Formats: sequence, C-alpha cells, structure tokens
Amino acid sequence: MAWLTLAISASADQAEILSDSLLDSGALSVDISDAEADMPGEQAIFGEPGEPEPLLWSQSCVTAMFPADVVMDTIIIEAARAIGLQQLPAYRIQPLADTDWVRLTQAQFNPIRISERLWIVPTWHTPTDPRAINITLDPGLAFGTGSHPTTRLCLRWLDNNLQAGESVLDYGCGSGILAIAALKLGAGSAIGIDIDKQAIQASRDNAAANQVAAQFFVPEDAPPISDHVMQADIVVANILTNPLKVLAPLLASAVREGGQLVLSGILSKQATEVMDIYAQWFNLKPPIEEDGWVCLPGVKQPNVHEQGKHHTEAVS
Repeated sequence: MAWLTLAISASADQAEILSDSLLDSGALSVDISDAEADMPGEQAIFGEPGEPEPLLWSQSCVTAMFPADVVMDTIIIEAARAIGLQQLPAYRIQPLADTDWVRLTQAQFNPIRISERLWIVPTWHTPTDPRAINITLDPGLAFGTGSHPTTRLCLRWLDNNLQAGESVLDYGCGSGILAIAALKLGAGSAIGIDIDKQAIQASRDNAAANQVAAQFFVPEDAPPISDHVMQADIVVANILTNPLKVLAPLLASAVREGGQLVLSGILSKQATEVMDIYAQWFNLKPPIEEDGWVCLPGVKQPNVHEQGKHHTEAVS
C-alpha cells in the first residue's frame, strides 16, 4: 500500500494544535521536528534534567502520514483553520512507497564489536565471532545498545578491569546492558537500578535472553544503600552530568572501601566539575574519552564513610 506524507511549517505555539488537527483528519502518525535541523539555525531543546528548555522549536515542521487515497486539499484547509490562518501555510506533499519497516529498522543495527572478546549482537544476526562473549540485545525502549560512546566506554572498562567474582551495581541501568555484560565477564553478582519501570522490564527481559541472573529494581524496591547494607565492589553509573552531581553522596556510599566507581554520560567539557565533586571520596584516574564523551574511573579512598555521611546530611 502507498502512503502520502504531508509536511507543514509551524511556529512553536501552532505545532501542537496543528498536530491534533491532522490526527483528527485521519493521519496515521504525526511527528514534530526542528524546521532548521542540520542548518545554522538548529535549536537544541532537549537538555539535562533541571536545565531550562523551550517546549518546542521556534520554527517546527509537522509531518503527518496519510493513506494515498485521502483528499489532501481538504485536510490542509482544515489544518490552516485550526491554527487561525486565513491563507494556507507552507507545505509539501510527498509519496511514500510501502516498506517493510521491520526489515528496514533491523538493517540499521548490526553487531557491535566492543573489544577483542566482547560483542553486542541483535537477535536477528548470527554472531560474527561465536567464540567471543556475545551479548544478545535488540534496540528497545531503554537506553543502552552499545552504539553510544558512553556505553562502549563503560563496557570496555568492565572488560579490562572486572575481576572474577566481584559484585557490580549499575545505577541508571537502562537496558541492563552493563549488568548483563558484567555477569558474562565473570562478576559474582550484578544489580541494576533505574527510575523508569519500562527500563526495569526491558532489563529483566534482556537478562533472560542472555541467561544471566542479574537483578533489576526501581529505587524504592532496591536493597537499601544507606548504612552500607548494599555496597558493591564496582558501581557503574552511565547517566548524565547533572544527575551524577546530585547523586554523588549516594553513589559514593554504594561503593565499598577500596572499591571502584565508573561514571559516564559526561561530556568532555563537563569532566572537571564532576571530578571536583567526587574527589572527596575517590582517587580519580584520568578521563577516558571517545567522540567528545568521557568515562571517569576512580577508587574509593579509605576512611571516608563518615565524610560521605556528613556530606549526605548537608545536602539533604
């Protein structure tokens, strides 16, 4: 079956209304994007948590998909009325051939080589190296497929530094890839924590697919980190800079004395501010960088339990 795509230019205050109008007119899907994408006027609106950001781009492009037999002129007129225009807005219509979307999507995800012995392999591919440690993982709702530099940095660190039998805590686990990899690399136990319930379900499904006994929890259901009830040999947190700064006392308390911390999701230019915060608990090693992102490893200093406790009380 053939389809038509209708793309209409709209201001930030028109885009949502226009989107609703197109859906009411029978659109099968509607997408709002930056009209200046890949041009000098491109506008970044998705920042880190806690940072102010606009709700939509100042100039948006609203794109809708319709069956090929619709009367597009009527739809465009109704859309113009919905946003209070007397004249038709700028628009373009393009045919869209029927496509095997599943096959097209799968073609974009190939096995990813992390190291000499570690690969990430989608379920529709045969492992490139059957003798390697192959993690079966498909793209899904949660972050972490091995394609992003921050995930690769953490995976390589685990491959190079994890000792057999060590316990691992993955805070902000996303797809569960780091906890799963840790167990396949020889960890004695691995726990993942994430605030997103969909991420927890995705992690559990991925652990089952890889036949490993990782455990995953939302924070309120996880074993308590306070008072050292749950401390790990290695704590990995691949999140973003602002959450890492806020979570510093908690993550510090989760690492046993002499244990190791691995932080990522940090832009190279943000590394110093993160290191300044964590230096009170950890002997930090030089950042490991890839494509503008860094991984920050460190070792927990001895006799810092009380220091971390007082810092936690100070910020609470």
